[in-house]
Amino acid sequence: MSTNASYGVPYSPSQASKFDGPRTIDELKSDGIKYIRLTWVDLVNNIRYRVIPLAYFAKLLESPRPGITIGKIVLGLVFLTQAEGFGPVGEYLYVPDMATLRKCPYAPGHASVMGFFQEKEQNELGSFSVDLCPRTMLQRVVQDAKKTCNVEFLVGVETEFILLKSVDPIEAVNNHGWSNSPALPSGAVETKVLEEIADSLQEAGIELQMYHAEAAPGQYEVITGPLTPLEACDALVFTRETIYNTASKHGLRATLAPRVFGHSCGSGAHTHVSIHSSSPPSLPPSTSPALPALSASFLQGLLTALPPLCALTLPTEASYARMLDGVWSGGTYVAWGTDNREAPVRLCPASSPHFEIKCVDGTCCPYVAFAGLLGAGLQGVKDKQALNIGECKDVAPALLSEQERERLQIRARMPKSIAEARERLCGVEGRVIRQVLGEHVVQAYVNVNKVCNVRLCSLRELISSTDVGAVPWRRVG
Repeated sequence: MSTNASYGVPYSPSQASKFDGPRTIDELKSDGIKYIRLTWVDLVNNIRYRVIPLAYFAKLLESPRPGITIGKIVLGLVFLTQAEGFGPVGEYLYVPDMATLRKCPYAPGHASVMGFFQEKEQNELGSFSVDLCPRTMLQRVVQDAKKTCNVEFLVGVETEFILLKSVDPIEAVNNHGWSNSPALPSGAVETKVLEEIADSLQEAGIELQMYHAEAAPGQYEVITGPLTPLEACDALVFTRETIYNTASKHGLRATLAPRVFGHSCGSGAHTHVSIHSSSPPSLPPSTSPALPALSASFLQGLLTALPPLCALTLPTEASYARMLDGVWSGGTYVAWGTDNREAPVRLCPASSPHFEIKCVDGTCCPYVAFAGLLGAGLQGVKDKQALNIGECKDVAPALLSEQERERLQIRARMPKSIAEARERLCGVEGRVIRQVLGEHVVQAYVNVNKVCNVRLCSLRELISSTDVGAVPWRRVG
């Protein structure tokens, strides 16, 4: 028997799964593709797309600047309500990023491609770039990390969701326990849905690590492999589309709503982040033997900004019904600990050690959320911050005495509502995030988020309206 204590599959940016799918029109035709879904995600996590016949898409690719025009209000329109600062004047060019092209196994004959919003005319800096473009936000953070600190990231996500057979009344497809065999009985509709999701993701070139039943009624989790941040978000959006559309094909409703049933756990999008550098910058020695200096400075930057970051990662009022003490969701104290699921940041010490950030759920726009998370951690590296928040070992932060928390410098609390999170984002605590994303970007996001939360005043509306735009719903039976 081996005495080596290391475990897990090691990953690095150079070894992460790379998607290599069809790229030319001829390849698409040979794969039976007839339509392209030119897809984007807005600031409040609606997945939207335009369907383009392959013949016309080929013409677009041959044009001087391939892309379609979309009104600028698209990033500030929520349920046909116009957010402050957005209006009907002006258009963007939405330009496909062909590296993101994937077949949609859940929709035969269709393929999906992401893109970047661009201005029609160059700005004074000679750029077409749009600051409000979610993919552009994340791309800039990643490029800045490499340029200024020689740092790269890998990101992987656990997607938790609940399968419902009715939304009125709200009724889960089954009632089972965590990883219990009865959650996936042979021949059952939920078993067919999960297997089809798994097959579709792998056919689309996304590394599937596993799927299993979670603890709430009708709840499941799909875990995909780590990728560079932009690729990880693209894969996550495709994963959500696959989940929703596959469930819909079988007469079910899949929801990422943060907490559907008050008597059981909620659904998150636990985000795993690892930090890599072949020649890291000179940093203060780590105060934790479990962390190298680079990870320690990143962690300090992340923890310092975590409360205001919740406005990006937990963007709906319903999100805060999940983030409670004692339900394994990360709790209400700004803290970290090795394999401590009651801390919002958990250190996972495997062959490829990484952080699991638990205060993220499926209602967030992943591009915006990850740009904020990685940008805040990167600021800790840039500022050479020493890790001064001690590790919370063996016990939940909420169960420590005030004296014990003070000794570990666990002083900050997580926000209790989206209104509080927005206030902290716009206040002193949110300075770093506003610096990373831009003051005007954060203000635009806040304006859109306010409209979204006014419209989502009930759980049923959240389940029916926000999850991947408008997936068809039909009641079973």
